[in-house]
Amino acid sequence: MEVYVDDMLVKSKEAHHHVEDLDETFAVLRKYQLKLNPGKCAFEVSGGRFLGFMVTQRGFEANPDKIKAMMDMGPPTNIDEVQRLTGRIAALSRFISKSIEKGLPFFKILRKVKNFEWTKECQQAFEDLKIYWRNYLCWSNRYQEIPCTFTYHQHPKLLARCCYEKKRVIKYPFTT
Repeated sequence: MEVYVDDMLVKSKEAHHHVEDLDETFAVLRKYQLKLNPGKCAFEVSGGRFLGFMVTQRGFEANPDKIKAMMDMGPPTNIDEVQRLTGRIAALSRFISKSIEKGLPFFKILRKVKNFEWTKECQQAFEDLKIYWRNYLCWSNRYQEIPCTFTYHQHPKLLARCCYEKKRVIKYPFTT
C-alpha cells in the first residue's frame, strides 16, 4: 500500500493476492477508525490516473496530458513562461533521464530574472526536450504489452535508444 497525504493506492504483485491485500488494508483502516469516501474508491482496475501520474501494471508512468501540455508549448517569451516550463519539467523529472542537465539552461534564466534572454542554448535544450517526449510517447504506446528493457546512449549530437525483449533487440532507433 502507498499512502500520499489523503490518497491511497493498494497494489498487488499478483491478481489472486489482491483481495487479501485489500482485506489487510481495510483491517488497518478499521483499527484506526479511518473512513473512506465510497465515491472516490475504485476497485478491480488495472490502471488509471493517480497523483498526476498514470498507474499501470508496469508501475508509474508519465501522464500523457502533461507531456502534451509541454509539447504544445512554444518557446517561452518571458520569465513567467520559463517558470511554467521549469514547473512542468520538475513535475515530470522522474521520467526524464538526466532531467537536471536537460533543464539547466532554463533554470539559469531564472537566476537572471531582470534580463530575460532566450539563448540558442535554451532553444536547443527546448527542442531536445520536445524530441525526448515525442520519443517517450511513441515508445510507451508502441510497447505497452511487451515486457522489455530500454537502454539509452547519449552523445552531444545523437540520442540512441535500444529496446530489448528477453535479450533480443526489438528496435534500435536513432534521433539526431
